[in-house]
Parts: sequence; C-alpha cells; structure tokens
Amino acid sequence: MVSQDLNSRSATARGPANAVDDETILDAARDLMSTIGIRRTTMADVARTAQVSRATLYRRYPNVQALAAAVTTREFVAALTTVGLFDGATGRETIARTVAHVTSAARSHPLLRRIVELDPEFLMPYLLHRTGRTSRAQLEALTSGIAAGQADGSIRSGDPAEHAAVVLQLAWSSALTGPVFTESADLLDAQLFDLIERYLRP
Repeated sequence: MVSQDLNSRSATARGPANAVDDETILDAARDLMSTIGIRRTTMADVARTAQVSRATLYRRYPNVQALAAAVTTREFVAALTTVGLFDGATGRETIARTVAHVTSAARSHPLLRRIVELDPEFLMPYLLHRTGRTSRAQLEALTSGIAAGQADGSIRSGDPAEHAAVVLQLAWSSALTGPVFTESADLLDAQLFDLIERYLRP
C-alpha cells in the first residue's frame, strides 16, 4: 500500500493517455487518498499521478467521490480474494470466518484508517442514509453464502437477505468502532466471529 513514485515515468512511456487502464488510475487514487485523505485529493492530482489527461480521467469518473467509491469497492474485492478455502467447514463457519477476515483487513487498511481520521463525513451517507456500491456487493455475497449455509443445514431459516444485513451491520461496527474500545485486533476478530456464528446458528 506504500505509495510509489508514479510520476517518475513519463506519459510517453505509457503510450496514449486513453490506453491507460482503470487499475493505474485507481492505484493512483488509492495512494493519494491513503496519504492525504479524500477531501485534499483532487482530480488534477489523480490525473498527474496516473499520468493521464484530466479529460481522460473525467470521461471515466465524474468526480473524486466516484473515484473513492470505485477504489473502496476494488479494495473490498481484493480483500475477499485473499480468503482461503475452509476444507470441511459448514456454510455458517465459512461465513463467520470470511466476514471476520475481510473485516480485519478493512479495519487495518490504510485507506479506511485515513478516511476515519480525516474524512469521516465520507462514510456518513453510507452509514445513515443509503447503501453504496461496496455495501451492495457485500450484501449480495453474504446473501448467497447464507443461502448455501441454509441448504447444508448449518444456518437457521429466514430470509437470507435479512440475515445478511444483520451480519454486515456487525462487520461495519467491528471495523469502524471496534478500535475505539480495544486495541486488540485479535480480540475484535474473535468476538466478531463468535457473534456471527451464534447469530446464524439454527
């Protein structure tokens, strides 16, 4: 997650501006936002760091908020892909382990920590008023996993989407407010696993 000297390479070395892929742009946005915060990051900063024209950047993302949403969604997906396979685990245990793992990664992620420290208002709409792209992706994954757990008999009956919403609320609480109450990441992970496992148990 350490910012690289993205400006050290010339734009011509990359080829035409419109040939720069989204990953390069999102990497640049992530590095800037993780360092100076969302409010202080400008579209000009991102364009300069990614070595694309501002016109190219605006064609793909209308503003910094859209970039931040895209970055956070990508980082969530990346954390999810680091979850290993749990041989012989029930659907309930898989959900509990996966959520604890991804929440732990989110809690310590430089971007989320910087948002909490410098730009907490960025999170408010998603916590108080609406779900964002990242939350919708999380809810979809949880709903599918919970339905699989109900099929194998390890998760109690009920609407999988409703169960998923409760599990996600627990995860958000652990990621955002957990560090206020304890500095032990291991304790927070263990507590979250236990809460989810007990909640989903038949």
